[in-house]
Amino acid sequence: MTTSELRQKTRPELDLVLGELFREQFNLRMQKGTGQLSRPDQIKKVRRDIARVCTILNETASV
Repeated sequence: MTTSELRQKTRPELDLVLGELFREQFNLRMQKGTGQLSRPDQIKKVRRDIARVCTILNETASV
């Protein structure tokens, strides 16, 4: 998910995306804890996507 794609979304859409990312992060953490995580790099990717969405939400809140 690129920054330009996220900037085109409305605030409610970004809130939904953020909720989905938090859910995915939780699932990945549970898989890591049980030893079932096949791609550990996904955790880093999701964490960065969460940061992107939060940054865009903060940018739109200040405008």
